[in-house]
Amino acid sequence: MPTLKSRLLPTCIAAACAAVGLNANAGEVSVAVAANFAGPLAKIGEGFSATTGHTLKVSSGATGKFYSQILSGAPFEVLLAADDETPRKLIAEGHAVAGSSHTYAIGKLVLWSAQPGYVDDQGAVLAAGTYAHLAIANPKVAPYGRAAVEVLKARSLGNAVAPRLVTAESIAQAYQFVATGNAELGFVALSQVAVPDKPVTGSYWLVPPALYGEIRQDAVLLKTGENNPAATALLAYLKSPAAQAVIRSYGYGP
Repeated sequence: MPTLKSRLLPTCIAAACAAVGLNANAGEVSVAVAANFAGPLAKIGEGFSATTGHTLKVSSGATGKFYSQILSGAPFEVLLAADDETPRKLIAEGHAVAGSSHTYAIGKLVLWSAQPGYVDDQGAVLAAGTYAHLAIANPKVAPYGRAAVEVLKARSLGNAVAPRLVTAESIAQAYQFVATGNAELGFVALSQVAVPDKPVTGSYWLVPPALYGEIRQDAVLLKTGENNPAATALLAYLKSPAAQAVIRSYGYGP
């Protein structure tokens, strides 16, 4: 009669062989990710690596700066942009693969303060003028910064708020300005303040989508990653139910 050990041995060997095969085919993909999506990508990366064996080499920052770096030959293989315009431009200019882009998330803008109760649920604090500094990401390179400017114009506050504006290089730096108290208020991404399984710090106003253009965040395969299976696997994984669940958990629209 076969022993338990003899029955388990083939299963263990099969599992070990599968693991060896996974590691043998594992690769690395260099990803440039918009700063607002750095947190979700870290979580998605865990599932991606567990499923495929591939690993991520991540750089986060402003989409506009990544665009300039890609034109200058930066070796990124996948771009997760904070807009849909930049991937389109990269495809048109021959730096990204035609047909490879898709919208992986719809971004949501919030007005945030690290102080509890400081921001009301209608954003009236913007017009109150009780603050000295309002942080926004650089609208020239960051789509969330452009969205913030649109909100100020929609509220007819552009000129009144201009002396108080503190311009950050990216949405991540705008968040830091507010988190450290260097600015009482800041326009940031919902994903930065409504982190799954963590209590919300401070107070925020979820800006109505009607006040700014839709923030369609597109992913695209860059020419440098065209022959890297790990790069194409990441783009496919972003569409998976597991990745989409993470994206929704951070407050993004599907």
